[in-house]
Amino acid sequence: MAEDQSKKQPEEPKKEPKKLEEEAPVVTQHSMGGLAYSATTGRLPLKDEDGEIVAQMFYVAYTKNDAGPERPIMFSFNGGPGSPAIWLHLGALGPKRARMLPDGQMPPPPYRLEDNPESWLAFADIVLIDPVGTGFSRARSQEEAKKYWGVKGDIESVGEFIRLYLTRSQRWLSPVFLAGESYGTTRAAGLAGHLIDRGIAFAGLILVSSILNFQTARFNKGNDLPFVLFLPTYAATAWYHGVLVGDLRDDLQRVVVDMRAFAIGRYASALAQGDNLEPGERSSVLDTLARYTGLSHKFLDQCDLRINIHDFCKELLRSDRRTVGRLDSRVKGIEDFARGHTQRPDHDPSMSMLTPPYLSAFMDYVRRDLGYETDLPYEIFSGIKSPWDWGSAGEGHPDTSEALRAALAKNPYMKVFVANGFFDLATPFFATEYTLSHMGLDPELRSQFVTKYYEAGHMMYIKDECLAQLSHDVRTFVAGSQNM
Repeated sequence: MAEDQSKKQPEEPKKEPKKLEEEAPVVTQHSMGGLAYSATTGRLPLKDEDGEIVAQMFYVAYTKNDAGPERPIMFSFNGGPGSPAIWLHLGALGPKRARMLPDGQMPPPPYRLEDNPESWLAFADIVLIDPVGTGFSRARSQEEAKKYWGVKGDIESVGEFIRLYLTRSQRWLSPVFLAGESYGTTRAAGLAGHLIDRGIAFAGLILVSSILNFQTARFNKGNDLPFVLFLPTYAATAWYHGVLVGDLRDDLQRVVVDMRAFAIGRYASALAQGDNLEPGERSSVLDTLARYTGLSHKFLDQCDLRINIHDFCKELLRSDRRTVGRLDSRVKGIEDFARGHTQRPDHDPSMSMLTPPYLSAFMDYVRRDLGYETDLPYEIFSGIKSPWDWGSAGEGHPDTSEALRAALAKNPYMKVFVANGFFDLATPFFATEYTLSHMGLDPELRSQFVTKYYEAGHMMYIKDECLAQLSHDVRTFVAGSQNM
C-alpha cells in the first residue's frame, strides 16, 4: 500500500534558474603619485546563444585618465583553480596593497591597506578578473557553473570576458598583455593559444610562479618527475632554515646549482633504476640527499629516496614541532602538539597567514573606496562546488605548454616573462625550467623568454624587496614587448 501511495505523489516542479540582469559598473576617480586614474568595478555578463545572461564575471579595471589606446592594457588573474584575483590585486599590481611585514610575514590585526608605490598601473592599465565561482563572480545556477569549472571551460569563459572588455572599452588597438599567477599561468598559456585563432594576439605574457605541465607536480605512483624537480627547492628551503651544515651554510646559489645538476643527473638515474639500483650507489645518493635537504638517512631510506612535498613540509623541522609553508617555505607553522607525530601538516601556514589581511583589506576597499556594494561573500577557494574537470585521462596530465608553443609560432612577436621564487614549493622553479626546455620551441623563438628569480616564495611580491624588483623587471619587460 505504501508503495502505491508513493507512486501517486506529484513530482516537484523543476526549479528554474534565476534570471540575471546586467549591472551598471561603478566608476570612481583617484590619483597616485601624480597619476590620475579611474577605477571601474562591476560584473561583465556572459550570455548564451539566446542572449540570456548565464554568468557574471566580477572585475576591477584601473585606467589612466586621458591616455590614448596606445597605452598597454594588462588582464590579470590568480589561480587555484578557485582563487580570485585578490593576491595580485592587493599584492603587486594594484594602486593599493594589503599591509604585511617587510619580509612578507603576517602582521597582527587590525589589518590595513596602504599605497602601493610599485603598482604596475604606472606603466599599464590593469583589469583584474575573477573567474566564475571565485570572488563575486557567479553563474545563474550550480548546474550552469559546472561548464566553467574545468580547463577548457575556464579558458573559454575568461577569453570571452577579454573579448567583451576590449570591445566595450574600445581597446582593440592597445598592446594587450596577460599576467597570471600559479594556475593563472596555466590559464594564460591556454588563452594565448585559444585567442590567437580569434584575432587577439598578445604583446606579452607575465607568468608568476608558473605551472603549465602538471606532470611536473603530480606525485603519482610511477611518475618520478616531481621528485626530481622539487629537489632544488627542498635544498633552498633547508638552506633558509639553517639546517644545512659546513660549507653549504652561506651560499644559496651554490646549493641551487649543485642540486640542479644532481637532481637531473645522478638522482634521476637512481630513481629510474628502481629496485635495480646498486646498494653502493643507493648509499651514495642517500648521503647527498641528506647533506643537501637536512633530512635524516633513515627518513630518506624509508621513503625510497622519493620525498613528497607534504612529507617534506612536515619533516624538515619536525624536531622543533614546526612545519614549513607550501606557498612560501620561509614561513613556519605551529603544529598541534598532540598531532606532532603525524606525517602531514595540519595546514599550509603560508596560506593561512595571507587570507585574513588580504580579505579584510579587500572587503573594506571594494565598498569604501571603489563604491561597489554587495552582500555576496567574496569566494576564495570555496566557490567551486564540484570537482574541476582536468580533461580526459587518455590525454595525459593537464598541459597548456603546447598551446603556448602554438601561440608563439602563430604570433612570433609575443614575449614571455617568467617569475620564480626560490622558496616556492607549490610551483618550483626547476619544474618551470624543465617545462620551458621541453616545449619543442623553434630556436628563433627561445629568445622571446625572460626568466627572473626572487628570494621569496610563490607570491614573491609579499616581500618588500622582491615587490620592487618584480615591478622593475616587469616594467622593463612591458616597455620592450610593444614592438612599436
